[in-house]
Amino acid sequence: MRKIIVFALCSLLLLPACQKKAVQVTSVATEAIPVDASSDAIADKAYEAQLAPVKAELEREMNVQIGYAPERLYVREPECPMLNWATDALWEAAKAVYPGKVDIAVVNMGGMRCEWPAGPVTRSSVFELMPFDNRLVVLTLKGADIRELCQSFATYGGQGVAGMSVKAKNGQLLDVKIAGKPVQPKALYTVATSDYLSGGTDHMEALTHYVDYWNSDLLIRELYLQAVMNLDTIRAAVDGRMDIQP
Repeated sequence: MRKIIVFALCSLLLLPACQKKAVQVTSVATEAIPVDASSDAIADKAYEAQLAPVKAELEREMNVQIGYAPERLYVREPECPMLNWATDALWEAAKAVYPGKVDIAVVNMGGMRCEWPAGPVTRSSVFELMPFDNRLVVLTLKGADIRELCQSFATYGGQGVAGMSVKAKNGQLLDVKIAGKPVQPKALYTVATSDYLSGGTDHMEALTHYVDYWNSDLLIRELYLQAVMNLDTIRAAVDGRMDIQP
């Protein structure tokens, strides 16, 4: 028994000496592998065959016409039909679900991922416009922060707004009105926007100064889909709400 105990103690003493040294990374090599038509030759044909029915069904669902645009909804700074439609649609959706008044809506130009040509608007059209799982939120901001937000619009070339008009020249904010009235610095205003922008992204740091935050938990893409189906005919135009002069 004593020999066993002595052997066990010796094993424990020798254990640290037997442990391997920590591995250190001394170099890293990377290789860019393009995922394009050149990879078709190595595609798993059996797997593609299994996916084919699912792909065909998905394409059928996505290509269903849900509306019609008589004119092209293009994207262009500082204001454009596509952005005005998207912001107006978000504003109306927010007013339908928010328990209080929604004064304005704000959507970023960079969030518009496509234009809609004149003609049928399909489910795919909406997914292309809004491929992200952004959700509708309503923020409560002071008027002073609204003006700070609009100064960023003046500096960086405009964004999408609804319920508000912005005038600027040479990068300087000249005028901001909500419901046709000048913004009061100490007054509180509610802003419908996305949870993405509420974090101050796309030069909208002023949105992080909210005094209240309401999350609808509704996907903006789904709200856009419903808006198209409700309207049937999609019309939008430039109306001067974002008047940014060089």
